[in-house]
Amino acid sequence: MLTTLKQIVQEMNRIPALDTALFRLASRVKQTLGVNSCSIYLADDEAQVFTLKATDGLHPDAVELVRIGYAEGLIGLVGQREEPLNIANAQHHPRFKHYPEVKEDNYNAFLGTPIIHQRKVLGVITLQQSEMRRFSEDEEAFLVTLAAQLALEITNADIRGALNNTSSIETIVQQKNVRGIAGSPGLAIGVGFAPDKSVNLKNYVIKRSASPATEIQLYRKGVEVTREHVDNLSHRLDEGIPDDVKAIFQLYHQLLDANSLGREVEEKIREGWEAGSALKMVVDGYAARFQAMDDPYMQERAIDIVDLSDRILANILIEANGKVNEERQAIQPSILVAEEVSATMLAEFPRQHLKGIISIRGSNNSHAAILARAMGVPAVMGCQSVSPSLLEGKEILLDGYAGEVIISPERNIKAEFTQLIEEESAITERIDAEAGQPCESVDGCRMSLYINAGLSADVESNADGIGSGIGLYRTEIPFMLRERFPSEQEQVELYRQVLESAPNLPITMRTLDVGGDKPLPYFPINEENPFLGWRGVRLTLDHPEIFLVQVRAMLRASIGFKNLQIMLPMISTVGEVQEAKRLINQAYLEICDEVHETGERPNRPKLGIMLEVPSVLYQLPQLAKHVDFFSVGSNDLTQYLLAVDRNNTRVASLYNSYHPAVLGALYDIVQQANNNNIPVTICGEIAGEPAGAILLMGMGYRKLSMSAFNLRKINWLIRKVTLEESKQLLALALTSISHEEVFSHLNEYLETKGLGGLIRAGA
Repeated sequence: MLTTLKQIVQEMNRIPALDTALFRLASRVKQTLGVNSCSIYLADDEAQVFTLKATDGLHPDAVELVRIGYAEGLIGLVGQREEPLNIANAQHHPRFKHYPEVKEDNYNAFLGTPIIHQRKVLGVITLQQSEMRRFSEDEEAFLVTLAAQLALEITNADIRGALNNTSSIETIVQQKNVRGIAGSPGLAIGVGFAPDKSVNLKNYVIKRSASPATEIQLYRKGVEVTREHVDNLSHRLDEGIPDDVKAIFQLYHQLLDANSLGREVEEKIREGWEAGSALKMVVDGYAARFQAMDDPYMQERAIDIVDLSDRILANILIEANGKVNEERQAIQPSILVAEEVSATMLAEFPRQHLKGIISIRGSNNSHAAILARAMGVPAVMGCQSVSPSLLEGKEILLDGYAGEVIISPERNIKAEFTQLIEEESAITERIDAEAGQPCESVDGCRMSLYINAGLSADVESNADGIGSGIGLYRTEIPFMLRERFPSEQEQVELYRQVLESAPNLPITMRTLDVGGDKPLPYFPINEENPFLGWRGVRLTLDHPEIFLVQVRAMLRASIGFKNLQIMLPMISTVGEVQEAKRLINQAYLEICDEVHETGERPNRPKLGIMLEVPSVLYQLPQLAKHVDFFSVGSNDLTQYLLAVDRNNTRVASLYNSYHPAVLGALYDIVQQANNNNIPVTICGEIAGEPAGAILLMGMGYRKLSMSAFNLRKINWLIRKVTLEESKQLLALALTSISHEEVFSHLNEYLETKGLGGLIRAGA
């Protein structure tokens, strides 16, 4: 039965028009189950009716004419109850309603199942039989399973239909909202622009060649031109982009090296394949291996390989045919849209027209997302329910805070969105005008704002002198951008630059935090549930050779400074802290021995731990005896408390740090920290959000760490509110029943303060 079900769904997928596909589906189900009729009704929320869209068994003239109210008949009952309805004699059921157009007088048995996607009833699929009987459990299970798969197809087709729907007179503009993953913060309005990808390995037909020497020359020339192109793109990036972000392009150079792809491609050419075909055969193999891996970062590497190879192919064809294809260029404010936005695609897009980015696939750890954040361009990743061709030329509103995209917006929605952008712009001007003022509330509550760094510590730590230091330096980023573990000396040089960037301010370096959604390309970890697996300090304690080298590098880099603090991620037991302290002490004594003759020795750094695993919330007094400070990682803490993977688009809407339970946990942490006289910082995203900063101040947090992008904004906001008001707001939030109710209180408060433009729900 499962095989048959897959065949039916696959057959439906191959039919581009939804109405035709539904008719084919009805016929196949009727034939497979041996029933007299199979029919499909789709919901029309505006008219509050279910419309008959396809049938095999009812009268065909009734299609599109029969419209059943949401509260009418057995179809309406299935929709209301949101569960299957299995009746032996339908015509005697009290909710049965006769529709003469459908010619169902001879049918008695009825089975109806709702078609539901993300809690919304999209329609109803029914089976009918002249025989008076209840449908079997197998038949009911088959229909329920089919309806679940049909829901996704209808949702996707609905979006495609809305975006393609035209009449003979004019284009019918129908707004559609699509949800993805927040990749880079900000709001943008622009027209969808999908770069021409007509030349690509995916569609390239492989061919033989009798001239291997000529083909090898073509391949080498294609690589040479591509290398020059990549160099130019790297130089075209804004000067403000940090060097370690630009290092993304070093990965492209490594792939272009003759010892990487080149050797295998040329071997294929010698076997009798022409240059493009040989490239396709080698790259397809590599890409398939990367895409098959569970680790998101490794999957992203497939994007790099394919993008680079498509460029090599285009240059091979230009060299072979002597033709240069003129590529379209954006000439108006545009939203770059692609199946997989690559770093090179982003770098070559005209910067003056780039307002935002939509990547159909990809995560917030992709190279495109990293670059977008560094460039200050809003981005939404993982919008898998649309395709670039359907967004081409469409007006788009992009919300990089919430990961939402509005296509062909209605006039009033666009007006509201435009007003939000204008309000943000106006407030930004006010914030800039008051930059440099102390971060203190109206009633004298002093707050310290720190920076989360990793990609651009030197730039971020000097954001107009507002920051009190670096509250979180993510040491894993340089590890992730390399093809091997960095040596101790390489790490010393990197950490030294960071410590020198703010010699009089505390710099908190987190030890290597990989695993989960941050795997290393050269140290793959294959786990069914990586977020609950071998990650953070669990991994580094199991590999003391990695941990000790990193700590030694930090200590050597800190000689002559007193601003280094070390923080341990993913702590879940006191034993982990004790073992880490033993290794840190060992590294400290080793470095002291090594530099004894110089008369210098490293300052012994303060040690802290990340509070992100729920178990530590119940061991804070015990942990406080072993460390110098706490730092709350609210992103992972929220994820673990709510059991939600925030990178999973199916459940991402459930992830919210303003959930009353999360707020309660954050409040309890700061109370316990104060009771044990231990400093506590919070470095998750909530600390850099206006509403979050107000609530955290009310809880008792006095140290907030955030991206430099939010530093000025939070500093300005704190000086416009009072501690007493924040405590009153916190009391309302902690007694709310949902994050929506929390947002309602927050928005109402900010509106009364004249700060409504500073925040939308959760932004």
